[in-house]
Amino acid sequence: MNTSANATPHITLIGAGLAGALLATLLARAGWRVDVYEKRGDPRLKGYQGGRSINLALAERGRHALRLAGADEAVMAQAVMMRGRMVHFLDGRTDLQRYGRDDSEVIWSVHRGELNLILLQIAQDAGANLHFHRGLSGVDFDARIARFRDDRDGSEHEVAFDSLVGADGAGSALRAAMGEVADLGERTEFLGHSYKELEIPPARDGGFSIEPNALHIWPRGRYMCIALPNDERTFTVTLFLPNQGDPSFETIRDGADARALFQRDFADALPLIPELERDFERNPAGLLATLYLERWHLDDRAVLLGDAAHAMVPFHGQGMNCAFEDCVALAERLLAGGDRGDAFAAFQRQRLPSARAIQAMALENYLEMRDRVDDDDYLLQRALERELAQRHPERFMPRYAMVTFHRMPYEVAFDRGQRQRELLVELTRGHDSLDSLDWDAVDATVRARLDPLPADA
Repeated sequence: MNTSANATPHITLIGAGLAGALLATLLARAGWRVDVYEKRGDPRLKGYQGGRSINLALAERGRHALRLAGADEAVMAQAVMMRGRMVHFLDGRTDLQRYGRDDSEVIWSVHRGELNLILLQIAQDAGANLHFHRGLSGVDFDARIARFRDDRDGSEHEVAFDSLVGADGAGSALRAAMGEVADLGERTEFLGHSYKELEIPPARDGGFSIEPNALHIWPRGRYMCIALPNDERTFTVTLFLPNQGDPSFETIRDGADARALFQRDFADALPLIPELERDFERNPAGLLATLYLERWHLDDRAVLLGDAAHAMVPFHGQGMNCAFEDCVALAERLLAGGDRGDAFAAFQRQRLPSARAIQAMALENYLEMRDRVDDDDYLLQRALERELAQRHPERFMPRYAMVTFHRMPYEVAFDRGQRQRELLVELTRGHDSLDSLDWDAVDATVRARLDPLPADA
């Protein structure tokens, strides 16, 4: 079904989280009639009650989307700059590994709940209609009727729709409904690791307890701890452990176990987390998985985006940024006019390869963060990476920069990053310092093996 050219186009969004609120804003600002249905209550009234609350790393892709929605200024007022990874070695040493060349290339720590509040208000101000306590309970795709259930009294509500957009996360109810009438090629790969959240409170003087402008990492091989700063001068700490083995969530079962683990492996972090035992026992373990779909849309009746279409593990900090990029891409397709089914199909063709690429890079980044950031060979390759980026800026750009500080398609960054990594391994093999490299040969190899970067990089 397509709305006639004379009528105001209408669309129904499922989920008022980050992606749903952003897409609602983009379309409402363009004059569309937008209805957003959310199973939870309005967090602006009752406080944020989200599930996952891992702090989010906002990068250029996400900021670009926020600028288009008129939300960047409000969000950045509450964001905390992170210049790089502060690696905490087992012996107590620390090392700041910068993400970019300088403070123009950084990422930003944002609180999921605060960001959701900002985006909901901006969506409403843009004219989107927000409906809370409306969880999708079923869809009659032939009749184009969506059924919603009010969690407060169990009442059912039927709503007619032209098209549905699923922005309702990894456990998407719309995806489940679509899967009942079409094969989406869905598969989920669990990582075999889970996480628990802890907290570093402010210092006694009210300031940050440790360096605020960094993402802190305690890499320990098969597991790790990270800490991201908040504007309240706290840090959200996340402990990642395997589900089985030693140590794992199978062997670290209570607060006393957690304290013993920290005393052994995260000794410098332990004094910073006064409520370690309480938080470990109170906070649930979160699962980590990657969701793959072969099909994101059902002709012109429904389409999925963000985590509903391609949930990923959080280790590249790109889940939200990728979802926001989805929103921009889908809005552009819809606002161009024409058949809505064609727009959904074109959106999938454009974004599915990108999603696959960043999902793969997120999985790779977990291994790098927990097991490589303190390795000598990795540090040498990083040093060469920085040097080549300076010597050959038109040909060599670190993959992290391609993903984080630019908006080239993820699949382009993934492919080029693989070729560059092979080059770094080859050029550093047999060396323990950059001083012993033959720079004429290095420069010639780079020019021969790497074509110039895309113009928009």
